[in-house]
Parts: sequence; C-alpha cells; structure tokens
Amino acid sequence: MIETVTANGANIPALGFGTFRMPGEDVMRVVPKAIELGFRHIDTAQIYGNEAEVGAAIQQSGVARGDIFLTTKVWVDKFAPDAFAASVDESLKKLKTDHVDLLLLHWPQSDVPLASRMESLNAVKKAGKVRNIGISNFNIAMMEEAAKLSDAPIATNQVELHPYLDQSKLLEAARKHGISLTAYYLMADGRVPKDEVLKDIGSRHGKTAAQVALRWAVQQKDVIALSKTATVERLQENFDIFDFDLTDAEMGEISKLAKPDGRIVNPGHLRPPHWD
Repeated sequence: MIETVTANGANIPALGFGTFRMPGEDVMRVVPKAIELGFRHIDTAQIYGNEAEVGAAIQQSGVARGDIFLTTKVWVDKFAPDAFAASVDESLKKLKTDHVDLLLLHWPQSDVPLASRMESLNAVKKAGKVRNIGISNFNIAMMEEAAKLSDAPIATNQVELHPYLDQSKLLEAARKHGISLTAYYLMADGRVPKDEVLKDIGSRHGKTAAQVALRWAVQQKDVIALSKTATVERLQENFDIFDFDLTDAEMGEISKLAKPDGRIVNPGHLRPPHWD
C-alpha cells in the first residue's frame, strides 16, 4: 500500500511515476502497467511532449480518473497571462480530463513577474481546472515569495533530490510553510544503482540500491519520490519500497553521500539566481 503525504490540503501518494524524457510509445507501453501494479500518482509536463499519451494511458488503464493523482507543469513560454490559461486548457484536452490534481510552474526564471504567475495559477484553481498548485526548481527565497503571493497554499516544490545532493535546508524551509518536496532525478543519472554504500545497505534488507534511494526519500517527512523506468520488469522493484524501514544510522549513511558539487540539473537560463 502506497503511503500518502499531506501538504497544505493535498493528499499526494508518496511514490509517483515520472515520465520525463519518455517518448509517447514508451508511455503507452509502461504507464498502464504501472497503474495496474498500483501506482496512483503520475507526473508529466507540457515540455515533455507526452501529455496526450499519459491521458490515453490513464483512460485505458481501467482505473477511475478520480483514483489517480495527476500532475502537469506549465512551461516557461506560457507564463504570460494571455498564454497561461490557454496552455492549461490545452493540457487538459491532451490529458483527457477536466482537471489536474496538481499544476506546477516548471522553472522559476521568467520575465513575467512571479506575482502574475501566481495569480494565473490561482485563477485556474478557482476555475476548478486544478485541485492544487505548486512550483518546481525554486530556491528558498523564491519559494517563500511564491507562498506569500499566493491566495491558495502551495502543495509542493518539485526539485532535484538524491543522495548526492543535500536539500535539507530547502526541506526545512518548505516544512515551515506546510509545503512538501517532490524528488526527481533520484537515481542521479544512473549513479545510484551502482553505489557500493547503497548496495551494501540494500543487502541488509534484501533490496536493491535503487529501492534504498527511493525508501530514503519517502522515509523523510514531507518528501514524495518520483520513480521512472521504461522497463516494465523494473516497475515492481520501484514499487516495493513500503515493506521495509531504514534505520536512523542507515539514513545518516545515505545523507553523508552528499557532495558540494552534487547537483546534476542546472540550466543557467531557467534556474534561480542561486541554489541553497
């Protein structure tokens, strides 16, 4: 049974299935199997170019739309007030639904003032097209500014989070505002499955290094983990992370893997002015 994270009124399944860099045909092949297995949180974005396939996969899964927690993200070229609402309508059409459960601003850098972007997010929520709102890749200062500018509370800040990157300051700041963190890039571009420390911890629990990293994420209060695979056989591995607990010592061992240069995703034209 997947646990849930409650954040500012949103009940978000603690384990999600992410579709970043997943072509449409892979989505159609893998996502229905993920849903059949028990995944109930699916994450996509306008820029991924696969919203239509995600919508079709959910529709074909046989699981009621109301039982799926669906997230998408508005891309930076749609932040202007005249483009924002239309882009959300287009996403809903592609996703074959009248609402998404969570809508995020995908990156913080924009010529459109943050106040305007938050106003647009709130407007689509008031219109019933979005159940919860959030942000992605925001640092502490921008996250706090977004929270201050928004009428509706922010449910999550989706960020790069894995054992090689210390996000403890950001998590601490998010908690003060009732905001969760949603972790992407948890496998750190393939480093995690090969990590000797993680493999050793996994051997104590009969688990893989990948399962240890996913468990480490969800075992932290207010953290949601996005898993991803294009291999149907690996879905079960990613799903089976709720039947064991890491000890405090093991959690500490994993957190010690963080490096000052551990960040992988850092596009200069999209990122905040500085990272915490």
